[in-house]
Order: sequence, then C-alpha cells, then structure tokens
Amino acid sequence: MDSVTSNLVFDPQIIRRFDINGPRYTSYPTADRFVEAFGSDAARLWLGKRNIGGISRQLSLYFHIPFCNTICYYCACNKIITKDHGRSAKYLRYLARELALQSSYLEGGDQEVAQLHWGGGTPTFLSHDEMRQLMAATRRHFTLIDGGEYSIEVDPRKVDRATVELLAELGFNRMSVGVQDFDEQVQRAVNRIQSEEETRAVIDAARATGFRSVSVDLIYGLPRQTVIGFNRTLDRVIEASPDRLSIYNYAHLPSLFKPQRRILESDMPSAEQRLQILALAIRRMSEAGYIYIGMDHFAKPDDELAVAQRQGRLHRNFQGYSTHSDCDLLGFGISAISKVGPTYSQNVKTLDEYYDLLDSGTLPVYRGIELNADDILRRSIIQSLMCHFELSIESIEIAHLIDFRNYFATELDDLREMVAAGLVRVDDGWITVLPKGRMLVRAISMVFDRYLRADRQRSRYSKVI
Repeated sequence: MDSVTSNLVFDPQIIRRFDINGPRYTSYPTADRFVEAFGSDAARLWLGKRNIGGISRQLSLYFHIPFCNTICYYCACNKIITKDHGRSAKYLRYLARELALQSSYLEGGDQEVAQLHWGGGTPTFLSHDEMRQLMAATRRHFTLIDGGEYSIEVDPRKVDRATVELLAELGFNRMSVGVQDFDEQVQRAVNRIQSEEETRAVIDAARATGFRSVSVDLIYGLPRQTVIGFNRTLDRVIEASPDRLSIYNYAHLPSLFKPQRRILESDMPSAEQRLQILALAIRRMSEAGYIYIGMDHFAKPDDELAVAQRQGRLHRNFQGYSTHSDCDLLGFGISAISKVGPTYSQNVKTLDEYYDLLDSGTLPVYRGIELNADDILRRSIIQSLMCHFELSIESIEIAHLIDFRNYFATELDDLREMVAAGLVRVDDGWITVLPKGRMLVRAISMVFDRYLRADRQRSRYSKVI
C-alpha cells in the first residue's frame, strides 16, 4: 500500500455496471433499521451493563451541534438555521443535563474517553464561552485521556485564529475543514461563499497551534461543477497539503431534504461528468502521494488512518473511519447515535422532544436496536470489507462458530458476478476486494446485508458512486 494506484483501479465501465443505491455502513444494521420498541429504558439498561465484570472499554463521545448561521443548499444534516445564540445557550444547558443523566447510568469505572467529536450543523457556531462551557461539562463527567483523538468540524467562514487557539486550549487536536469546492460559480449555486484565503488561514492556524491532523472535505456532483473547475480546486487543496481528504458524492434527494429543492436540476452535472470529476480527483490524489483508505477517504501515508489500515486496526463508525475499534460510543444532542455493547440507540430529532424528555428525567432516545448473533456476524464481515478490503474466512468461523460456506451459500453465489468482473477474489481462506472493486466496496458489502435481502427498496439510499 505505498500509493493509491497500487491499491485502486478506476474503471468507469465497471462502476457504471455496479453503481447501485446503498447504505454507507457507518453501522450495521443501518440506522433506518432501528425500531421504536428499543427506547429510553433499553438504552438505560445497556448503559448500566457496560462495565459488568470489571471490563471497562474506553469511550468515544459525539456531540451534535445543530445550529448554522446560513443554509448550504446541498446539506442533508439535521440542522437549525439561526443567528440567535439564545437558542444555543438553552441547548447547551440541556446537553449538560444529558451528560449528567447518561453518566449517572454508567456503573463503576472511571469513564475514560479516547475519542471525542463535535459535529453538526456547525459546531463553531458556538461562542467561545459556549465552547468552554460544553467542554467543562464534559470533563465533569468523563476523563479525556492524554493522546486521545479530539476532533471538531470547522466552517472556515466563521473561524478566526483566536477560535483555533481556543480549540487547541480546550484539547482539540484534529480538525475537519469544510470546503466542498472553491469554484465561485459552484459556491453561489449552493449558497456557500468561501474564499481560499480564509480556508488557508484556518488550516495554517491549526498547524501553528499544534493540531495533529487537518482534514479537508470536498463534494463532487454539485451544481455548476466541471472537471476544469474541480481541477483548480484540487490544485489549491493539494497545495494546502491536508493530512486527510474526503471527497463525498453529493446525493441529490430533494424529496427528502428541503434545502436541495433550491438547486436547479439543469445545473447538475451529468452522470458522465460526475465520473470524470471523481476519476480526476483519484488521479490527482494518487500523484500527490495520498493513500486510498476506502469509501471517500484519502490520507497521507504517515497519517494514523493509513497506519491503522496497514496494521489491521482500522474501524468504521458514525464519524467515518477511525483508529479506535474497541470503544463504546455515547451520542449527545438531537439525532445523535450511541453504540453500547451489542446495541445502537438514536436520540429524538427535534429540540422540543429533546427538551421535554430531559425535563422529565428521561434519556431522549426514540429508537434503537439490540443486535442478535446474525447481526454481529454480518457487522464484523462488513467492517472487515469496508476497512481492510479483505476477510479471513477462518477468523470469522472461529469467532462466530459457523461454517462460512454453508452459512453464506446464497451470498457467495451472489458474489459470482463480481468475481467474474474482477472486483472480488474468493479462495479457500479469504475474500479479497481487488483494486478494481475498491471504489465499489459498498456494493460488495451489501451482498452480506440481510435486511437488504428482505427489502429491495433502495431509493432512500444514495448511489455508491
């Protein structure tokens, strides 16, 4: 894995053939399979079971900060557009309540945190005092260990050097910088005007204040996007030399996400143009020396994600790729998802419901799932394929006490077309995603998704590519 080209082949014909709608597999089962029968009581029960037997996993904490000053038309996140800091002040009071409530149900242990992430919305919507307040409330209930991964999503339009210095002071050491595209026509079409200068100022400030990793997020498939325009954006991004880069596929689903209705269909690049933009991005990142991690992610060879992938330690969760596979995840705020033991639970999605439940002393959970043995088996297979592009059949058989070929006879049969197309190799001991199949690892993983077998309605998912 010394270069992107050694572990990735971009074949437009193959991509067109296998580019289907499917989940992103930040969890298995995916969040749309969670059920309302798994609610606050079940979530509380599993928080209490977390440290039974004296085995205490480290924790990952996620905080959803839903507020944004302005609306980006492409956005599909759970967000609230406002300039009123009275709303965020109230929200932080309730986040502190949820922190106290969740931590009160955790039995024993010192609740060590190895990973923390503020996402949104726009976490940097918060004022400096609000940021201090939320981190202080977090540290009252949890111990953030030295050397942990503490990351935040940053909108460069709302952040100056003083804010970056404060984030470092609070303990953040990783930053994800939203760019999407530097092309001014694209920026106008999605209502996100952002100069290269303000973006570089934030990246430079992060490096000067000791951030260990700076990631840049781009999106391909946006309105008014062209190969030539995106090439100029890639020039500027490569010059900024981020440690990691994400190039997301824009999923245009205006029936599901209202802001997207402001995007004109006539401005959208064709399927062929999207493929050309993606092919260009992959080639440019390869030439710049980045490693293809998987899905939409690239990293420098010495970045922790690339190292973890080489060492077989890479993991995938609701924040994307991670180096912490053994953490339980606690989510705070509206729509946040937790993973505790063999369970997932998701918070309610509106502020009113969130406040009402916390006022009554109830965890603000509205749905979740307790995984059965089959779910856990399939989750381990999908994780392995998504993170490492290979699967040891013997390891799965030993860990889950199954005969793999017997158990997955239907799935192996379904893989034959992908094997014939050169996407996957299946031999006695391994299933290996080949360089030609790596861009399509979501489609390959879908073969092992039992829920999709029972439900062929995939229109709610984005395209793989």
